[in-house]
Amino acid sequence: MNELPFAATTPISVAQIGLRARNAENLASFYREVIGLEELSRDKSSIRLGVGDRELMEIEADPSAQPEDPRSAGLFHTAFLLPARADLGRWIRHAIAKNIAIDGASDHLVSEALYLNDPEGNGIEIYVDRPRESWNWHGSRVDMATERLDIASVIASVPEGAPEWKGAPENSVVGHVHLRVGDPAEAEAWWNSEFGFDTVQKYGEQAVFLSSGGYHHHIGANSWRSARAGRREPGHTGLTFVEMRSAIARTDETREDPWGTIIRTVADKA
Repeated sequence: MNELPFAATTPISVAQIGLRARNAENLASFYREVIGLEELSRDKSSIRLGVGDRELMEIEADPSAQPEDPRSAGLFHTAFLLPARADLGRWIRHAIAKNIAIDGASDHLVSEALYLNDPEGNGIEIYVDRPRESWNWHGSRVDMATERLDIASVIASVPEGAPEWKGAPENSVVGHVHLRVGDPAEAEAWWNSEFGFDTVQKYGEQAVFLSSGGYHHHIGANSWRSARAGRREPGHTGLTFVEMRSAIARTDETREDPWGTIIRTVADKA
C-alpha cells in the first residue's frame, strides 16, 4: 500500500480543484481515461472525480460558458502527484500505448513531471516527487530547475512483472496548483498573509512558488502569459475554485485572491 505523499501531510495542502466545462461529460471522460480518476458522484450540474474516497476535482457543466482567454488570470495547471516513481513509469507506458499527446517532460530536481492539456485547454501536470531528503535547500529557498526528464529511467523504475496502469493508484493527490496571475509579487504577498505560506523559490519577477510545512510548493503563480491581467470575468470555462485542506483553520472559509479566483479552506477536523 502506498503512503500518502508528503505534500498532503503538511499543515495546509491542496484538497481539490473545480473546473467549469462546456462539455462536462467529455471532460470527465478524459480525466477518467487519461488521468485515471474515478467518478465518485454526480448531480444535474456537476461531476465529482477522485481516487478511492478522496475527491480531487469537481466539473461544473455550463454549455453556455465562454472559452477562457489564456492571457487572463486563472489556471496554469493542476498537478496530480502520484505516490511512487514506478507509478509515473506505469502512467508513461499508458500514455505511449494510448497515444496520449504530451506537451512537455521535465526534471525539476525536486520532482519529475510530464505535462499535457485537457480537451478544454486546462493545463495538467502528472508528477512524482524525489525523496524529500534529496531536496537542496539554501535557507528558506529550495533548488528547482527545468531540465530534460530521463523518461527511460522513469519507465525502468517499474518492477518486472508489475501490473499495467489501471487508474490512479491509492493516495494519489493534487500536489500543487499553478495559477496564472497578473503580478506574482502581489500573489506572493496575498498567500504569505492570507495562508501564512512560505516563499520557497522565485523565477525572476515572473513566477513565485509557495508552500506550507517545507514542501517544495503547493501554489505556483506566474505571469508568463498573463502579465497585468485584471480580475477574472464570470461565465468563462476553466478554474472555478481551489480548495485547501487545513489542520490550522477552525472553520471553513472562502476567500478571493486579487484576481477573483475562489480559494476555499476546509478545516481538517480529523
